[in-house]
Amino acid sequence: MDVIVPDRSQRVMPEAEIEKQENDEAAEGDMESDPARGGQLQAPPPERWQEELTVRGLVAALLIGFIYTVIVMKILLTTGQVPTLNVSAALIAFLSLQGWTRLLDRLGVPCRPFTRQENTVVQTCVVACYTIAFGGGFGSTLLGLNKRTYEQTGDSAGNVPGSWKEPGIGWMTGFLLAVSFGGLLTLIPLRKVLVIDYKLTYPSGTATAVLINGFHTTQGDKNSKKQIHGFLKYFGLSFFWSFFQWFYTGGDVCGFVQFPTLGLKAWKQTFFFDFSATYIGAGMICPHIVNISTLFGAIISWGLMWPLLSKRKGDWYPANVPESSMKSLYGYKAFICIALIMGDGVYHFTKIIGITSKSMYRQFNRKRVDNRVRNVDNTIALDELQRVEVFKKGHISSWMAYTGYALLSVVAVITMPIMFRQVKWYYVVIAYALAPVLGFANSYGTGLTDINMGYNYGKIALFVFAGWAGKDNGVVAGLVGGTLVKQLVLISADLMHDLKTSYLTLTSPRSMLVGQAIGTAMGCIVSPLTFMLFYKAFDIGNPDGYWKAPYALIYRNMALLGVEGFSVLPKYCLELSGGFFAFAALSSIARDVLPHKYGMYVPLPMAMAVPFLVGGSFAIDMCIGSLVVFIKEKLNKKEAGFMVPAIASGLICGDGIWTFPSSLLALAKIKPPICMKFTPAG
Repeated sequence: MDVIVPDRSQRVMPEAEIEKQENDEAAEGDMESDPARGGQLQAPPPERWQEELTVRGLVAALLIGFIYTVIVMKILLTTGQVPTLNVSAALIAFLSLQGWTRLLDRLGVPCRPFTRQENTVVQTCVVACYTIAFGGGFGSTLLGLNKRTYEQTGDSAGNVPGSWKEPGIGWMTGFLLAVSFGGLLTLIPLRKVLVIDYKLTYPSGTATAVLINGFHTTQGDKNSKKQIHGFLKYFGLSFFWSFFQWFYTGGDVCGFVQFPTLGLKAWKQTFFFDFSATYIGAGMICPHIVNISTLFGAIISWGLMWPLLSKRKGDWYPANVPESSMKSLYGYKAFICIALIMGDGVYHFTKIIGITSKSMYRQFNRKRVDNRVRNVDNTIALDELQRVEVFKKGHISSWMAYTGYALLSVVAVITMPIMFRQVKWYYVVIAYALAPVLGFANSYGTGLTDINMGYNYGKIALFVFAGWAGKDNGVVAGLVGGTLVKQLVLISADLMHDLKTSYLTLTSPRSMLVGQAIGTAMGCIVSPLTFMLFYKAFDIGNPDGYWKAPYALIYRNMALLGVEGFSVLPKYCLELSGGFFAFAALSSIARDVLPHKYGMYVPLPMAMAVPFLVGGSFAIDMCIGSLVVFIKEKLNKKEAGFMVPAIASGLICGDGIWTFPSSLLALAKIKPPICMKFTPAG
């Protein structure tokens, strides 16, 4: 999967907390009257929802969306561990348009005011654009179809000749256009139920609304000046540092990215600081437990397990097979990584389905009581009533949503078998028929817990379609079918997050839906172009290089597992994988069952899994990011609250933007002049 590390620990809310949250809803109006928390707005929303969609906003969204697509693509093709960038995107959107309007004002050029509604639409458009980069499977399922991954998987019954498809701008763009828009329409008729009637929190959507509302206040305007200065400062430092590093990478295993910080012996086991501004910034965004979990996973795997297993070469696995073969040590790396991901995913899937079912049952039984409380309570703030009015005013007819979904499903049913002969038309029909039900369950669970389970639905679909299609067609059918289901389920929950943001910022749901659709269309075009730039310029998929793209091989092996069962595993790999699967499930259970003061220290299996395959250097980078945040909070906790996202965004954007000119230099066959390499003194 494309691992998305949230800006908070992935902790499912216990039932007691959910019940308390529901009992406290009557007091929500008083809390929301504070502008910093999304309450009484300083200016009414525009009269027409079309005014929230501006040309300058869409241009800014395209530029920012491109920047973040480059950043996300770089992360996907190196480690696959993408931090949540929504808050960062909202911040950059605000800084860009606020700076633009101020510049025009100083030049005496009249321009319309920059409102929170416009800010909300731009942020939604940006997130929808770069979401296609990691949700579309460029670092996992689609890349798992290419010839190099097919060859790395090795000889096996399911890895039949012809079960690969080289990346191409044409078919990738067509595939994304065919599968990425249906999820926008599945839950439109239920938006009022999820956002207003059930009062689901959608924590990420609420946090984004709080941030945007805070920007458009006097205090927010004061802080934004510091944020702009901090962002520009660290953006410049990050960009020029990446530019400087480029001069020393003129060969294999060269440059600061291979600096043996902890010694050559540790370097051989991937323990070194590689001076990556991207992962330092990502570590500043992620909570401390995520970063510590990645380091813990690196120590267990590269520090202990792989050195011990390598001594079993010739006994547990053949000595005469390539290191990249699944029958060698790489098989243990890949399948133990899969076991950690699946163990964590299966537990959370089961837990959230249970919470969703119980909460929906409780909502149904308490509906009349909730209505009576709302009718008796006269203290609800006027701004909450205004939100409800704006949200209902932006009505989107159900028949249009159903008609659009039906037409999109017909398009997919026709085009998917043409693109992939292994995918039968009835696979697509089943995926589109189940998507609304799965999407509702996922969106409800996401609203409660802030964990989007679209990836787990996609993995289940991958196994089902792979097993159904059989040996000859299973790998391709599984990878494509899993991507289709994931996109439909994932995007519907993302839209509900955005509609929660629109509700709290008095933004019309119509403008949000249009902004989401425009951002999705941008992503369907920008993402394939960006990916092909990386694919042509760099050595993508080399397990020993910088651009490992680890999840391509993981997902292809998941599909092979669905086709063949466990026959592809090396000796004792199944037993070890089963042990780590149980460890992941028990760790996730412990985080929920133990008191919070103890559970917060239990490592996250999903974060632990990544270094098992790609090494530990990025974990050290992220822990340094955590150290920076810790120091800043000790020096000035209040300032750190609004400056850390700006500094982290500057570090990530500066390093990410340098990737674009460096890829152009690589395409032009311009190589760095120096190779900086370290060898033992002898």
